[in-house]
Amino acid sequence: MHPFTLTVVVPCLDEEENIGPVYEEIVTELAGFDDLEILFVDDGSTDETLDRIRSLAARDRRVSYLSFTRNFGVEPAFSAGYRYARNDWILHLDADLQFPPAEGRRLIETARTGYDAVFGIRVDRKDRWSRRVSSKVHDLIARRLLGIELPAGATTFRLVRASLARRIVDLRLGTPYFLATVPRLTAAWTTVPTAHRPRLRGEPKVRWRGLARHSVELFVSYSDRTMAAAVTACLLAALLAFAGLAATLAGVSASVLLCLAAGIALAALAVMGRYLVHIGRGQPRTPLFLVREANIPIAPADLLEPGPAQRPARLAAAS
Repeated sequence: MHPFTLTVVVPCLDEEENIGPVYEEIVTELAGFDDLEILFVDDGSTDETLDRIRSLAARDRRVSYLSFTRNFGVEPAFSAGYRYARNDWILHLDADLQFPPAEGRRLIETARTGYDAVFGIRVDRKDRWSRRVSSKVHDLIARRLLGIELPAGATTFRLVRASLARRIVDLRLGTPYFLATVPRLTAAWTTVPTAHRPRLRGEPKVRWRGLARHSVELFVSYSDRTMAAAVTACLLAALLAFAGLAATLAGVSASVLLCLAAGIALAALAVMGRYLVHIGRGQPRTPLFLVREANIPIAPADLLEPGPAQRPARLAAAS
């Protein structure tokens, strides 16, 4: 059987309490692979997260890491991990350990049957009811109303062929959304039910505002239906406005029609304005992320100041 080489990508933001436990579970449950790499991505933590990762890397050569110059966000964090993973397959595992690393075996067994990506689906989800309900509403809008091909119930807990993951990262999409991009590039994906646990240490880093913004970006960027609805609304508003004008010229009060037309037009303009934001993000922009420190080779374009001075001894030796 062809060797199955695995990189576990672990994005981190102020997860000092979880670094040790997530490392221990990974090496306990997934150490039997031909070549295991544990790649921590520090997304600008302000606590001792980076120090604890450095300590692990100093005593275990399976541990790689890179640390950003600031907090860039969830998508840039795992995108960096996908870009610099050294092995053929990537298991994305959040540092909060709500997905047990042992469940990665189920994704791997499924991938061996011929898939490019396998997404974990939470069974008996251990999150607040509000998060569970919002996820179902999000999926309903995206998949049913807007026709976006999205793995139903899929999460960040996933196993992806590294070549596919890097292809998606290198697309440099203005509004990246990994779950919705995979089905556009391959039909060889599936979902697998997996266990889920409550967070035991630290606080959730993704807030409602971020979730809402991410959802709006998905709805606008991956479906034309919202723009089509906005154009239809503009036409309706125009018809109402003309009807109101005709009624006014005939001496009949048309204030209700005119107010309704104005309201519809403003709503449609808001949707179109959001599309302009999406188009603008496709123009030349700041880097997705910048790395300040790493113990693996990093491309000069992803470093704040390319050169050995930005890198610790192991990285300088590797280059």
